[in-house]
Amino acid sequence: MSPFIAVCLLITYVVWGTTYLAIRFALTDLPPFLMMGSRFLAAAVLLAPLVILRQRKQPEERPTLRQVRNCALIGAFMLVGGMGMTAVAEQTISSGATTVMIASMPLFSTLWTLLAGGRLRAYEIGAIALGSIGIAVLFRGAEFQASTVGVLALTTAIASWSFGSQLSKRIDMPKGMTAFVLEMAFGGVALVVLSLITGETLPSHIGMHAALAWGYLVVFGSAIAFTAYMALVERVSTVMATSYVYVNPPIALLMGAWLADEVVAPQTLGATGIILAAVVVLTAGATRAARRAAA
Repeated sequence: MSPFIAVCLLITYVVWGTTYLAIRFALTDLPPFLMMGSRFLAAAVLLAPLVILRQRKQPEERPTLRQVRNCALIGAFMLVGGMGMTAVAEQTISSGATTVMIASMPLFSTLWTLLAGGRLRAYEIGAIALGSIGIAVLFRGAEFQASTVGVLALTTAIASWSFGSQLSKRIDMPKGMTAFVLEMAFGGVALVVLSLITGETLPSHIGMHAALAWGYLVVFGSAIAFTAYMALVERVSTVMATSYVYVNPPIALLMGAWLADEVVAPQTLGATGIILAAVVVLTAGATRAARRAAA
């Protein structure tokens, strides 16, 4: 493994494992939709010069109108429905528990494949069954039972993000960073509009912790981590590129307990093991299936 790949993996492991705690800190002073919308707009502005320079060198990567429209659609599902509703959920659910639930994302993606007319293989059925048990254990925890709105928001977020991820593979999208920057731009604008519609207002005072957390989400959570992830997608296998799914929950639980005094309930620990085991089953089965197809 090259040093560059190792650094990119470390970034996705650590940074994405801490972003949900940063979201919680940012929410202490900022409303959810406005916080997320401004975050993605700022990140899009930071990355836009890189996209422009790349397109000057490679004009063939300039997006068509159809691709721009598709980016707006994916931004709506993944950033508005996905990250926007995650912020709503984190108003009442801890960052650690949120990350554990989000670790079930690959299972939801498999369900979307089924609803689209695909057939599930034995390992996929087993992974979904095991993951469902883990989610049920997680939902039995006190904080999930005490927050119906948080549960609904988090479930909506995962369903929306996973659907957007699946849809992005089926429609015409720009290459490289162009797609992500356009998605952030459209998603950020939509979130700000949603903030206005729901009556959110900019607070008169934003504390240092909230401001630093917002900046961390812009620079590290969006610009740096997503760039590192895209580099991994281009250079390594899908299994390795998405291995952050296994590492993020433990990091999030540890950081939440350390920096935010979040209490890790026994149900959360048990659910973490079960959900991650389900993702392992799904990943291992997909890897074997891909090897057989290539043989």
